[in-house]
Amino acid sequence: MSEAENKYTEEEQVLQESQELQDEAEPVCLSDEEAEAAVEAILFTMGDSVEIQRLSAAIGRSAEDTRRITDTLAGRYQSANCGLMVRYFENAVQLCTKPEQYENLIRIAKVPKKLTLTETQLETLSIIAYRQPVTKAEVEEIRGVSCDHAINRLIQYDLICELGRRDTPGRPILFGTTEQFLRSFGVRSLDDLPSLDALQVEEFKEEAEDEVNTRLGI
Repeated sequence: MSEAENKYTEEEQVLQESQELQDEAEPVCLSDEEAEAAVEAILFTMGDSVEIQRLSAAIGRSAEDTRRITDTLAGRYQSANCGLMVRYFENAVQLCTKPEQYENLIRIAKVPKKLTLTETQLETLSIIAYRQPVTKAEVEEIRGVSCDHAINRLIQYDLICELGRRDTPGRPILFGTTEQFLRSFGVRSLDDLPSLDALQVEEFKEEAEDEVNTRLGI
């Protein structure tokens, strides 16, 4: 079994265990205010993004109700005098600092190392983002050159990952984008990806580079 297939198995197991815990747990009766406080505490403590389904199990609410509560929490953090924000990624949510707080953060945190996305890496990333799941051979067919180095770098930056293997001779690895990719480009899901023109490509490149630099340097 490949690493990607193992990953899928682990994710399915987490969801199953989450459902079992929800079924076995004592019924939770929280008011909206208490549920919002609980979600805030969970997101703050976890640090990384948390699936809506897991939040729902924790507070004893439906997924739809949990999204409403996280939306309310997000609205509270929109105030200019608050340095935190709620971000959504596909079916997950995360509590994180607002981008404008970067200059304040680096006064106490280590200054990020300067890393850049090359044109080759950005082109490779764009192909994977818009055609995923896709194999390395398919990316190379589109680009016309080898993309081994670019793919390895993008994996290192956590912008892409293995999604599985294609059921064809040789069982080539399928690549796709990660949650970190969504975070880097400031979108909630792949459906939000725009049709890129030259100006947008440059803007997205700068955003992705800033996010990667911050993530790897702190």
